[in-house]
Amino acid sequence: MVDLKDRVIQGYIKSLVGEDGLKMIEGMPEGEVTDEQIAEKTGILLNTVRRALFILYQNKLTVCRRERDSNSGWLTYLWHLDFSGIEQQLSREKRRLTRNLNTRLDFEENNLFYVCPQGCVRLLFDEATETEFLCPMCGEDLTHYDNSNFVNVLKKRIESLNTT
Repeated sequence: MVDLKDRVIQGYIKSLVGEDGLKMIEGMPEGEVTDEQIAEKTGILLNTVRRALFILYQNKLTVCRRERDSNSGWLTYLWHLDFSGIEQQLSREKRRLTRNLNTRLDFEENNLFYVCPQGCVRLLFDEATETEFLCPMCGEDLTHYDNSNFVNVLKKRIESLNTT
């Protein structure tokens, strides 16, 4: 069973289904249940429950089984949580995040930036030359922006992801 109190798992689930979705998962009854039963038990709106279940299903964190009522012909969807693949999901997410951070680090390290002292814009060197080093928003003179602190933050974040 997955520890829903784990910060990483909570953060991942929140990124998928939001705070209400996390509350839904924490209050969800054991076994196979309908979306209506989940909404009733957790006090979360039925549409929010359905949305969260669908997102979790897309990410292979729930299993859904359909049953047809023989009298009415209506379909009933029975749901249960299946976090058996969450470690693979987290690993995939970590690789995606690391790749994006490396792309951003490369961009930050290989470009010169100019900013408006009023905080209007941050422009690449080529863009700044096109505006003759004047802010296109307010007309102030642009100044060189030292992004070394941001580069260091990116490097530390990448390093922390690679060590966990």
